[in-house]
Amino acid sequence: MVVVTLQRKKCIGCNYCVEMAPQYFQISTKDGKSVLLKSTNHKEFYTLKSTNPLILEAVEEASKVCPVKIISVKETH
Repeated sequence: MVVVTLQRKKCIGCNYCVEMAPQYFQISTKDGKSVLLKSTNHKEFYTLKSTNPLILEAVEEASKVCPVKIISVKETH
């Protein structure tokens, strides 16, 4: 399982995550911050859990390019 977490409150709206993984991220038209699609929110931490191994490469790239390092990716077994 892949677990992706976005600390949305700290997002600066640079759009890099969307460029790397548009199928998982988009920029909100309301506040200009990133949205982790199909995620759940708990205290401004947005989490997406997926059993699809294909998600891993795209979200890891998004995590690497994030200038404020607010995207974490963990692979669990």
